[in-house]
This record gives sequence, C-alpha cells and structure tokens, in this order.
Amino acid sequence: MPLPITLYRFLTSQSGWALQLVLAARRMQGKEEPSRIAERFGIANHPRPQGPLLWVHAASVGEAQSALIVINRLLAENPALHILMTTGTRTSARLMSEKLPARAFHQFVPVDHPIWVRRFLDYWRPDAALWMESEIWPNMIMGLKACSIPAALLNARLSENTFRLWQKVPRTARILLDGFQTILCQNAHEAARFAALGVQGISVTGNLKYSAAPLNAVAEDLNALKNAIGKRPVWIFASTHAGEEELAAAVHREAEVVLPQLLTIIIPRHPKRGDTILKTLGRTGLHLDRRGEGKNLPDAQTQIYLADTMGELGLFYTLAPLACIGRSFSDDGGGGHNPIEAAQLGCYVLHGPNVQFQRQIYAEMNEAQAAQMVEDKAVLADRVISLLRDAAHLQTCRARAQDFVQAKVDVIEIVMQKLNPLITHLRSSTAEAERKSA
Repeated sequence: MPLPITLYRFLTSQSGWALQLVLAARRMQGKEEPSRIAERFGIANHPRPQGPLLWVHAASVGEAQSALIVINRLLAENPALHILMTTGTRTSARLMSEKLPARAFHQFVPVDHPIWVRRFLDYWRPDAALWMESEIWPNMIMGLKACSIPAALLNARLSENTFRLWQKVPRTARILLDGFQTILCQNAHEAARFAALGVQGISVTGNLKYSAAPLNAVAEDLNALKNAIGKRPVWIFASTHAGEEELAAAVHREAEVVLPQLLTIIIPRHPKRGDTILKTLGRTGLHLDRRGEGKNLPDAQTQIYLADTMGELGLFYTLAPLACIGRSFSDDGGGGHNPIEAAQLGCYVLHGPNVQFQRQIYAEMNEAQAAQMVEDKAVLADRVISLLRDAAHLQTCRARAQDFVQAKVDVIEIVMQKLNPLITHLRSSTAEAERKSA
C-alpha cells in the first residue's frame, strides 16, 4: 500500500544504490536505452531552450499518444513555447522521436529519487507541468510544489486497486494530489474517486483519446495489400498478447468451415515476439506468412498473416472491416487496448471480457452498439462468421462505430478551456521573456 509521504521520501533518499541496481538490471533486460541511461539520473542530454518551457510527462505509449494531442495544439497556439516531453519506456521514446513536432523534444523521466529529481528540475526549470492519466511520483510532485511550478493532471484516472489503497492513507493522497492545481478526469466515475479522496480542482472533460488524429495508412502499402487479398473475407486480431495468437488461430479454424477463403491477420502488440508467435502457430498446421520488415504480402494460400511491424496499425484498421482488440483475452489477465483507433477508421470492434484498463471507453461503445463484448472463443468465432457473412449488417456496425467516436472529437476543446489559467501563466512567462530579451 502507499507509504506516508515522509516515510516514502526518507526511504527513497536512502536507497540510491538500490535504484541504480534496478536500472542496471533493466538495462541488461533491454528495458533501458544504454546511450541515454544518464537521463534516468536527471542528467540532461539536450540544452534547455530559451524562453517559456512546458514539461509534459506520460508513462508510456498510450499516455504519450494522448499527450501529443495537447502538445500539437499548445505549440500551434503559442509560437514562443517549447515543450519538454518525458516518458519512461524505450518504445514511447521511439514513438516520440517520430511524432513530436518542432519545438518539442524528448527526455527519459528520472527515477523518483530526491537528488535526481532536484537535478532534473534545477536544470530544466519548467514554467508549468502537465502529467497524463495516473503517473504519481511523490518526490517529483513535491519538487514541483517546492518550486511553485503549476501542474495539471490530464485524462486522470485511478484504478480500483489504487483507489482502495489511497483510501487507506487519505492524508498522503491529498498531499500528493494537491500538487496539481487542476485535475481533468476522463469521466464522472473517475472524478468521484478523486473527490472521495478530498482533492480539489476536479473537472470532467472526457477522454483525450477521442480527439486523436486517425492513424495513418500509407497509400502504396494499402493498395498492395488490397490487391494481394482481393475479395477474400478478412478480419484482424490487433495488439495481441500471449495466448491471443492461439485464440485467433482457433477462431480461424472454426470460421473457415463456413468462410473457406477467410484471411486472419494477427498484429502483435510487441513485434519482437514475432519469432515466438511463428513457432507457436507453426504447430497449428495453418499456412502462415509473415509481413516482417520486407513488408511481404499474403498469397492465396495464406490463412494466418502475421503483421509483426511497427507503426502500421492504421494500415490494417483501414483495410479490414472487423477487429478484435487484444489484451482482452490474454494470459496476463488482460486490461484491454485502445478501441478508438479502430473505430475512427471504420473498423467494427469486438473484444473480450478483460478490459479493466479501458473500462469506461468500452462501456460507452458497447452501450452505443459501436463495439461488442464476446465472452470466449466460441462466441468470438460466431460473431466473426455472422458479421463477415452479412455485409449490410457489418457496414451498419462500422458506421455506428465511426459515428460514435466522431461525436466525441471535441474533448480537446473542453480540455483547452479548462487549461486556460495555466496557458495564461505560460503566456505571461512568454511576455516576460520577450521583455527581458528586448
């Protein structure tokens, strides 16, 4: 359970050597970027730009993608502003290197040790901070408060387990969360949890993921796939985790009895699992083809097409009319991945029962009949068959999914309105910097 804040700060201040061992172990496991490990100790490898600087922090890929929506908007409206973006994973760092616009740059977030936090804040001196979703690092939050740096928590959420734990130490929860002048929640349910902890400055804005730009599909690659597949019925199992590739293969076996030309496309969440997946599915007797870095295409004999590439999810959501979203059946207990990206591109969504990390989104989509939960393999196979056999009904489902997400794209406008006091502060910093340089 969470520790009282004073005890936490004392323990972390005494455990620098232990944290270094953890980082060393993570580095050996390939979870840290060796050439940038110093950033995890608060040592910058980028010069601080002149003028106002906004710090945006997101834990990993999903949160970082939501942050990009706000980053792009803020930079477009504030030409003197620069943005420091921090994340904690190698995958998110690669994503940011590709997606961050001009005047924004990436650093790895320091581990939450008092000395490393102080080094980070002393160097960067951000004028304001935006944190995404549920990242709560006590030393860093207390450091922001000590430096009088205004901060906001965006797309805020608390898991059921986290909420129960914070209820046991409400004073610690209030001390930490009061470090945010503004807490913008994904929905009323999350807002009620924050309010129950005695936190102030809470608003409900909706989920920023609804305002994300649709994923890209390279026209040349899309045309090549369409020509290779022809008129075959096709469905995808997207963002799969361990256990779900075998499920996709089992569904294919059952469905191809009725749909003999069926093509099943499996898109693993982590492409580096490609070799393992090939070995596992090789035992099924199904004809497999792998896309790989060469972007190999399926042929008429392909039953399972393994799309183990990075950054092509938009391509397959554009191509296929139907997708089951992964980590909703996985061996790790699930949690669910983002279904909005599929719906934006007119892909109807199926999912398993374990979507606790995206519960509200799936609940809203299911209620609007923009997605459907399936309990197990038998039901999933039945839904794949019935939808692919009824083109008119499937088209209705696809349109319903797309209409649902398009009706929520204005979340960013609500967020920007709620952030207005912080933006005003940034603009004041800009004006002050311009006066000093004049």
